[in-house]
Amino acid sequence: MSFASLGLSPNLLKAILEEGYVAPYPIQQKVIPALLRGKDILGIAKTGSGKTASFVLPILELLQHESQGKGRKIRVLILAPTRELAIQINDVFHTFGKALSRRVKTLAVFGGVSINPQMKALVGVEVLVATPGRLLDLVAQNAVGLQSTEILVLDEADKMLSLGFAEEMKEIFRILPQSRQTLLFSATMDQKVGEIHKLVLKQPITFDMGGEEEVDLELIDQLAYAVTPENKGPFLRYLIKSQDLRQVLVFVSATRTADNLTIKLQKNGIDAAAIHSQKSQGGRMEALARFKAGKLRVLIATDLMSRGIDIQSLPVVINYELPRSPKDYVHRIGRTGRAESKGTAISLVVPDDVHHFKIIQKKMRKKVEILPSDDINLKGF
Repeated sequence: MSFASLGLSPNLLKAILEEGYVAPYPIQQKVIPALLRGKDILGIAKTGSGKTASFVLPILELLQHESQGKGRKIRVLILAPTRELAIQINDVFHTFGKALSRRVKTLAVFGGVSINPQMKALVGVEVLVATPGRLLDLVAQNAVGLQSTEILVLDEADKMLSLGFAEEMKEIFRILPQSRQTLLFSATMDQKVGEIHKLVLKQPITFDMGGEEEVDLELIDQLAYAVTPENKGPFLRYLIKSQDLRQVLVFVSATRTADNLTIKLQKNGIDAAAIHSQKSQGGRMEALARFKAGKLRVLIATDLMSRGIDIQSLPVVINYELPRSPKDYVHRIGRTGRAESKGTAISLVVPDDVHHFKIIQKKMRKKVEILPSDDINLKGF
């Protein structure tokens, strides 16, 4: 099946081609035509399944053929659980929206930053991507109206519920018009998601694309090294240089760490770049494109920004910092060992992380020996 067969216009088809998409993912094959037909949709889809484009593309298709609204009346509302995901979704709208015959103004709003610039930027916005709490803040300030909302998308509904947004979501549903099209996406279909589904969806079409991604741990060689906080950076550089590693994906837990680590690697002659929510859209896209093309040696990513990294034969993943949960650990190392290709996952474990790493192994049901590194000469690294 091709994108041309899904009902998308030539402008969008050209943009899709320019972004390097050859054929639609299974979820895109299902969701795009159904959304264009005005159907409510329940999608059970894993990370990396192409879910975001499955609703972005048809929404842009519909809006480009209609006149632009005025004021602060939102036509499409997308709820996301985190700032990082909201920014990522908005970036996808910008990426494909540039090809349209008319501009569709989109905006991402989230907490943790001043509300005033977001209020000013809302004029003329047709597609609003929002975290639930900040959206209700804007509604309370009379900065945005939801009475004209035609399409509602709940992305990663399971995560929104696990983060405690159930009451905020119900308040938003109360404000929204009853006559609307609604799409709900979730990686799992638990009881809480089922309750929301019954509350907001009307005769939905259900697409179950397999839920959370299956990671074949047998294809991944897992290694771990005991390091001190002081020698963690030099040891990372030692690994990359001594083993001549190429196309290395390094995971960290914070944007500040990503930036500091990038600077250190660059100062030591290693071509590296970081992608996280504080980087510009253009900067993230350029770094990711270079990495996918094999022109960037090291890409440093936070967990949420890694969701757009889908490379079939990625050779090496390094956990510079361990993630908070075993589930996130499996997701991280699952970026390698794909499409029947072997991969390597390396974790750098400081003393404070030893107990947590044991929990990860227990949940994963796979033992990973922690190797010593104090006998390695790191002078010059």
